[in-house]
Amino acid sequence: MNPQKRYSNFNATMAIAKASFRSITRSPSAVVFSLAFPLIFIVVFANIGGSGVSVDVAVAKNCDTTSQVYSALKKNPLVHFITNKTTAEMATSLSRGDIAAIIDIQKNNTQPLYTINVQYSNASAQKGGVFKSELTNLYFRINSSANNGPPTVAEVHSTTIKGREYKYIDFLLPGMLGFSLLSSGVFGTAFVFLSLRLTLVIKRFFATPVKKYSIVLGEALARLVFSLLGAVFIILVGHYWFGFTLIHGVVTVLNMLVLASIGLIIFMGFGFVISGIAKNESSVPPISNIITMPQFLLSGTFFSVTAFPVWLQTISKILPLTYLNDAMREVAFEGAGLGDVTHQLLILGAWFIGIYAVAVKTFKWE
Repeated sequence: MNPQKRYSNFNATMAIAKASFRSITRSPSAVVFSLAFPLIFIVVFANIGGSGVSVDVAVAKNCDTTSQVYSALKKNPLVHFITNKTTAEMATSLSRGDIAAIIDIQKNNTQPLYTINVQYSNASAQKGGVFKSELTNLYFRINSSANNGPPTVAEVHSTTIKGREYKYIDFLLPGMLGFSLLSSGVFGTAFVFLSLRLTLVIKRFFATPVKKYSIVLGEALARLVFSLLGAVFIILVGHYWFGFTLIHGVVTVLNMLVLASIGLIIFMGFGFVISGIAKNESSVPPISNIITMPQFLLSGTFFSVTAFPVWLQTISKILPLTYLNDAMREVAFEGAGLGDVTHQLLILGAWFIGIYAVAVKTFKWE
């Protein structure tokens, strides 16, 4: 007679993960939120080019911001001045086409009264051309109004540096990937665990030798595998169809998948909290939307956070999706390694600790 085999929680975890993965792949909502919506947004926005209604222009540190030239440009709705970047950050942003130009206005003691030094980049030729046109119009308008006196602006010096083109897809795809992870982590986790609790499935698990952590790990592994497969699919479609930049190829993809895993685990924490506080399945969507919509709209998914008013930028800098998106973009386009995005990882780590501390307090097994 063979001795009785010892019960294995590892095998139980794998069995739960396998069953959960099958359930996810057969769920229309999971496929729609994780794959269909991001791909639809990528196709639509990548083809319209994301031209936007304004151009970002960095202001040099020694620029004369009291001049009427600066004031006139600041009032122009097409021009958005960025003043919070260091000189090195400006140079990096210009070389990759994040900004249209760097402007430096200097007041002279003799004629010409002002000298405008502008740096452009061929990485952002289109938006640079828009700003150059606006600056030229302002130049002639101010000079024309000074017919009876010395010209206000007499010289505009411009230079153009070489840079790698930063396409809109390079900005859009990481945001869509973040949206996919956010939706899967929050909605998927909340619905699954609330349903398991309400249908007494978890209670039945307790009648078996299965440990509580096996239930959580099984579901987490299934969702992680599904989301990473979806992430690889989205990245490959973006790269081969729309020219999404992967500066170090496979290494960049692997780094993005590590970030995606970290982001998904954090977003699942929100799902655990919602499943704990929701009374029934009909209360999950409104609570989930309160968490996901602000991040979807304010975390730089479609447009740069710098395009928002200052008070909205303050809110954006609190949200975890903002830092996940930023880290993804730095890894994909700038070739940064995980060690180069430690600031973003530290913020995400703080969110991980905070959200799971809340989840432990609110999550209910029965």
